[in-house]
Amino acid sequence: MENKNLTKIALMQGLNEQEISLILNCLQAKIKKYEKGETIFQEGEKIEEIGIIFSGTVTVQRNDYWGNRSIVALLGEMDVFGETFACLNQSSDVQVIAEDASEILFLQVNRVLTTCSSSCQFHNRLIRNLLEICARKNYQMNVKVDILSQKTTREKLLTFLSRQAIRLGKQQFEIPFNRQQLADYLSVDRSAMTVELGKLKKEGIIDFQKNVFTLNR
Repeated sequence: MENKNLTKIALMQGLNEQEISLILNCLQAKIKKYEKGETIFQEGEKIEEIGIIFSGTVTVQRNDYWGNRSIVALLGEMDVFGETFACLNQSSDVQVIAEDASEILFLQVNRVLTTCSSSCQFHNRLIRNLLEICARKNYQMNVKVDILSQKTTREKLLTFLSRQAIRLGKQQFEIPFNRQQLADYLSVDRSAMTVELGKLKKEGIIDFQKNVFTLNR
């Protein structure tokens, strides 16, 4: 942990490195390593820990009865996951998979939410940060609901790309998904999506080179 800038962790915002070191000791933090494709949280598993990505990338995904995958989120370094199920003390209805070799820092949620004599002066900030993370995730889910509520693959693509451009404030931007991941995120057929992307490019509405997209007015 000594080589990581712990102040970049959203859950630790407002705390300095000395305070973070004290509180991680109090929370009995532990780090686990995962290989590419390894499951971090299994669907149906009782979640009691909050995960923080120290290195690597993970996908939060949901599989239906027939094994069709839908990507809920793609998370990178210093992102937080598992907080909703941990706080609710209930089993996960999603699966968290390491997309590549990853290091994950785990914190017991009951220790996060319960103040103690040794670090209680930091706990209020920690709990406030956790609430902000949950609120941000709720907003992101509302964004996805808006995207998935669109009726056609074309409308889903344009809504997704428009929101990315507005969020980043740029006409040209890179998306975090490859083509299969994007199709899974949008809950559409990859082949149909690829055809639609080609049409949008031919019509001059968008341009793209791999994962870099440009929106044209």
